[in-house]
Amino acid sequence: MEGTHGDPQGHAGTAGDTRGPDVPSLRGDNSLSLTAPGDSSSGVSLPSPPGDTEPDGDKVCAVCGDRANGYHFHVMSCEGCKGFFRRSILKGVRFTCPLARRCPVTKAKRRQCQACRLQKCLDVGMRRDMIMSEEALRRRRELRGQRGQPGGQRGHEGLTAEQQELIALLIGAHQRTFDSSFSQFMHCWPAVRLLSLSPREEALPDVLSLLPQFADLSTFMIQQVIKFAKEIPVFRSLPLEAQISLLKGATLGICQIRFNTVFNPKTKAWECGQRCYTIRDGALAGFQQVYLEPLLKFHESLRRLRLHEAEYALLQAMLLFSPDHAGIAQRDVIDQFQEKVALTLKSYIDHQHPPEEGRFLYAKLLLLLTELQTLKVENTRQILHIQDLSAMTPLLSEIIS
Repeated sequence: MEGTHGDPQGHAGTAGDTRGPDVPSLRGDNSLSLTAPGDSSSGVSLPSPPGDTEPDGDKVCAVCGDRANGYHFHVMSCEGCKGFFRRSILKGVRFTCPLARRCPVTKAKRRQCQACRLQKCLDVGMRRDMIMSEEALRRRRELRGQRGQPGGQRGHEGLTAEQQELIALLIGAHQRTFDSSFSQFMHCWPAVRLLSLSPREEALPDVLSLLPQFADLSTFMIQQVIKFAKEIPVFRSLPLEAQISLLKGATLGICQIRFNTVFNPKTKAWECGQRCYTIRDGALAGFQQVYLEPLLKFHESLRRLRLHEAEYALLQAMLLFSPDHAGIAQRDVIDQFQEKVALTLKSYIDHQHPPEEGRFLYAKLLLLLTELQTLKVENTRQILHIQDLSAMTPLLSEIIS
């Protein structure tokens, strides 16, 4: 198979899914740049990040100086400025200032010039991409309403409302950034072999046709993983260097989790839309059996567990938020969110699988994630030794650098 193969509340959001040419850098392309905020109707009010709380005295709104009640759209602000910013962005209103945008924005004068107030919101760091749509707000209110049901904090599915909300966020991010039919990538693939129930057809591809396919597929999958990460508010709230470090550490593993959803254990082939690939194709492209055979075993073992879509989404988040990389910033935030995801996965398994099926499922998943880390190391080593592959995929080269 080919080489790629904060918000602690986990509020849902939406994001665009624009596509463009291959991305040469994690920082450079507008559609994928980790610094580009986008203009989507997504978001959440963030609680105070660790280290940003004020131990003494009242918190002050960064926009108008009024008393603040928490972090909203990434900035300590009052309820009034929070609502003003949200309404202004959602309605797309263009304000004009009669005084060349020099109006003071204070508690007493904040209503005098909407143009300067909105500009002040942006200047202090309020983020458009953290604004939730009306539909997302409605879903969140419904989920929170379940907390008042008899039986404590748990809804009808045995999960807390917060856990259900996190699952909804991650499933939505997964669905918006992964198409199991690969229809959006179909035009990029040479017509080498159509999907069939028997991948042992004699119309075999060769290394000259497979390497470009694997290179393009690697880049495409990495782009989608970056978009998946950017749909998670906690990830977007991290410093840029931390985002890049997490992506470098997790992208290859997340690609394998995604490829598992299209793996056919009967044919031992990865069915990518109208194409299918086997480890024989990987060998033709230059990968060695020391990597390909354990890779096949991993996918067979993971597929045998018959995971739900929610579990695949949670696994991807667990891999992404790994605080183990040396020198990573905000390690505590990352570790806390990973623990929250792990507990949600464990709770989901306990309540959504029959006892005989789910009894050891979580333990098996942890073992497979350990195997995946070993596979990633060998995968990286072989990518670096396959002639021309790294040169054909600048984004893949940056991920494994």
